[in-house]
Amino acid sequence: MKTRAVVATGPGQMEMRQYPLPEIGEQDGILKIELVGVCGSDPGIFKGKTARAPRPYPIILGHEIVGRVYQMGRAAKERHGVDEGDRVIIEYAFGCGRCRPCRQGRYTLCRKFYTYGSMVSCADPPHLYGAYADYLYIHPRAMVHKIGEDISPEVGVLICAVMGNGVRWLRQIGGVSIGQAVAIVGPGPQGLAAVAVAKEAGAGPIMVVGLARDASRLELAARFGADLVINAEAQDPVPAVSQATGGAMASLVMDVTGSAGGARAALSLAGLGATIILPGLYGAQTEVPLALDQVVFKELRLQGVFSHDFDAVEPAIKMAASGDYPLDELITHRLPLEQAEYALQLVAGEVPGEDVMKVVLDPSL
Repeated sequence: MKTRAVVATGPGQMEMRQYPLPEIGEQDGILKIELVGVCGSDPGIFKGKTARAPRPYPIILGHEIVGRVYQMGRAAKERHGVDEGDRVIIEYAFGCGRCRPCRQGRYTLCRKFYTYGSMVSCADPPHLYGAYADYLYIHPRAMVHKIGEDISPEVGVLICAVMGNGVRWLRQIGGVSIGQAVAIVGPGPQGLAAVAVAKEAGAGPIMVVGLARDASRLELAARFGADLVINAEAQDPVPAVSQATGGAMASLVMDVTGSAGGARAALSLAGLGATIILPGLYGAQTEVPLALDQVVFKELRLQGVFSHDFDAVEPAIKMAASGDYPLDELITHRLPLEQAEYALQLVAGEVPGEDVMKVVLDPSL
């Protein structure tokens, strides 16, 4: 049996290929993909943008993964608590298991970059290391989470690399807590997930900054729990945040824009001793000028964060299952695998007139 896979053969080059389903043993498995999210980082991967190392083309993209277990070895079933037919989500990173970060439990920072959809070539068997396909190879070290039938694929596809990111970045690393003033720059999916996490933690006021084109996103941010939404092109966010916090400004700020302007705005919204969370990828060759005197005089902490892990995904599943947040409304475009390149163009903002929040690929279409 063979499976289709959309393969990035080189920077800016893509084609549909077929691969045989791999033979599995006791420790691994195969996932039948229901949906795969097109991450904001995927257009950069497709175009050859490097982050930690050169891209090992050919690559099957796709690391926001939900599907059903198609085949799985006995030991893997016992380890993950799943069986064939179960709906599961799979984390982005699985790690080599041998490098120092992996042995420390920090598999998201694996020195060999063992991750789905970005840094493992599909040139050699078992090939299927990305979810722009009908099936995905479940590596023996893959982090598999059963989500059950009550969580739809449309919600499930957002759990790991959207909600899980938010839990890890804001709660586990940023330490968001009750009554804490939080400012989020950028009302995309990651920004909205951060709103939900801050709301769960009892933070307030929760403030979200966007642009005029983000009107619908800012409205959705309010439904996710934001106390104040600010169009930065119509209103200076600095006095607005100052007024909302009695002059104290935000004690936790996150910039998810990936732009120099967003990073600068984050510094200006931070209060004394604040923590600034920086998950955005600004580009390896991009210099971001910052007013570092603000860091000194306000004794700010700049904290880089990257991806999600097991301890973040588990509470993210519970948040998704609660139904308290309109996660499925984040999906604005659903396309077949054959339109993967168009999906990347949508996410990159290269299609005029399209209001894009979240794009997913559906292999069943």
